[in-house]
Amino acid sequence: MKRASPPNFDQAAFKQALGQFATGVTVITTRAASGQLIGITASSFNSVSLNPPLVLWSLATRSASMPVFQANSHYVVNVLAASQLDLCKRFATVKGDRFEGVSHAEGDTGMPVLDGALAWFECHNRSRYEEGDHVIFVGEVERCGVHENAAEIAPLIFQNGQFHGLKSI
Repeated sequence: MKRASPPNFDQAAFKQALGQFATGVTVITTRAASGQLIGITASSFNSVSLNPPLVLWSLATRSASMPVFQANSHYVVNVLAASQLDLCKRFATVKGDRFEGVSHAEGDTGMPVLDGALAWFECHNRSRYEEGDHVIFVGEVERCGVHENAAEIAPLIFQNGQFHGLKSI
């Protein structure tokens, strides 16, 4: 098999090109063995398969949360609504207890489901693949749900370094 050619661009050009692809924004949540709730903002979420129901997301290998996500059997992917920009920023930047004051419920596996999420996927941590400077997590969806007013709620979108709410055209 022929190998890939070396890139003809620098990292800044690659990031700029990737930034043109609009993505939804999620908060991935789990619980450490100590009981501490863990959550991180991720825009790398995607569907993989309908049968079996599989989704994926990725996390930087250098992330402080990596050992917990690597070791845990379950996590929840919470799809954020445009009105949840504050949660997006909190789980992306806050140091310490990111869950302080954040309303949530326990899913069937005890993992946190954020109140007001547009949709959520409670996943078994099926497989992990180390690629480059990230680990790709593939989750087998055991349960999922959609906000009761999802049809009227705009999702939170990230594109070109900015957050947006999506409107129908």
